[in-house]
Amino acid sequence: MKALSTIISILSEEEQQEFLRFLQKKNRRGDTKNSALFKLIVNGKTENLDVILYGKAARNAYHALCKRLQDNLIDFIASKSFAIESNEEMEILKLLLAARIFFEHKHYKTAFKTLEKAERNAQQLDVYSILTEIYHTKIQYAHLHPKLALSEIIAEAQLNLKYFQQEQHLNMAYATIKAKLKTTPKQSINDIISEAFSAFNIEINKALTYKSLFQLMSTITTAARLQSNFYEIENFMSQTYAVISEKQKDITTDKHLYYHIEILHAMAVTLFRNKNFTASKAFSEKMELEMEKKNGVYKQRFQEKLILNKALVQIYTGECLAATELLPKYAKDSLDIQLTLAMGLFQQNRWKEAYQIFKDLHHSDVWYEKKSGWLWVLKKSILEILVLIELDRLELVLSRLQSFTSKFSKRLKEGDELRVLNFIKLVGLYYENPNAVQSEAFKNKVEASFNWIGKEREDIFVMSFYAWLKAKMEQKDVYEVTLELVH
Repeated sequence: MKALSTIISILSEEEQQEFLRFLQKKNRRGDTKNSALFKLIVNGKTENLDVILYGKAARNAYHALCKRLQDNLIDFIASKSFAIESNEEMEILKLLLAARIFFEHKHYKTAFKTLEKAERNAQQLDVYSILTEIYHTKIQYAHLHPKLALSEIIAEAQLNLKYFQQEQHLNMAYATIKAKLKTTPKQSINDIISEAFSAFNIEINKALTYKSLFQLMSTITTAARLQSNFYEIENFMSQTYAVISEKQKDITTDKHLYYHIEILHAMAVTLFRNKNFTASKAFSEKMELEMEKKNGVYKQRFQEKLILNKALVQIYTGECLAATELLPKYAKDSLDIQLTLAMGLFQQNRWKEAYQIFKDLHHSDVWYEKKSGWLWVLKKSILEILVLIELDRLELVLSRLQSFTSKFSKRLKEGDELRVLNFIKLVGLYYENPNAVQSEAFKNKVEASFNWIGKEREDIFVMSFYAWLKAKMEQKDVYEVTLELVH
């Protein structure tokens, strides 16, 4: 049951309806119990499902039904993934397979033409794993083509293997960094990254392919996001971007357009998180220009990321109203945009509108964590508490404060993030006695509760939550205090 619920939780409402249609096509015997079971789980029913479905206790039949439903879900998700994921790569694999079939039937001319097309397309996408298979086939049948130089094919294959190994090493480094962050969350990001790069012989230089440089940046920003520490990675990012800029001078086509847009976005995010808003805005503008290339082929794919960064820069540069006018157009299908909109409304004291966003989030925190990550759920929970305090919803505030401690306490302590728990305690004290926050005793309690690391190093979102408390202590507007803190 747990496995079934987990799989079902990743489906959107539209995908749930699509899956039911998928089941109807497969239900040849008119057996609709698998559809009924699916609907029950979607609606949150988990108890006595065998009795509901069969009219009596029928554990064996029920377990068999669960197994069939799970198999169908896996089949549906896999089929859907093949349909939408990397169509270009699938086309290359089809060409490779077709070429091999032509070779087997001794249609050599057609086979080589098909294989050459697969090779050209794979080189355009830098898909080294597929190229490995293509070169394997090319070498195997090279003796059948009088104009092919085997030594040249072998040299190309060896160069591709080098690139493939680079990609593998970066993947291993990425996994190592994530594991290290989990086991030693307080170790310096710089140290973790340097150790992983050293272990897998990774150096940031022009010898790396464009795709590898993108993977490198992705690895570094993931590490920073997990530790909410972008300050330590800025040098790594700047160094990597300098190498990319040099490589970009030699590129005359838009071959690497997708990776280039991703890289510009990574730079925009890093600079925003480090409160360099002007530079972040400049990278967003570059990103927007790149998104228009190739007839806007990647525009839809990157729209959410672009809008999010634009709005965040607006919020933290005194243009909060502009951000809250921009975001609603894109909020429907993006949890990150919804949370950012709620934050923007909160900064403008538009608490009822902000609370409506939280009321419209109907799924459980477990579901949202799977969709957007634990940090998103944490930020959502803190912001909702602050909104409810401003609305003076006594019962809801007390309920949310209590559930916050039980829900997040263990994980925050394991991650040595006691300052979050300290902040929530101070929020609770304020709500119990709002007048006490101006007292010297409360100010001393605040000073003792946090380890201040300086404006440059502190995470911008941590500063934003603290700004609310500081505004209460100084009897100032929260947005005014937020801007004072981050500038």
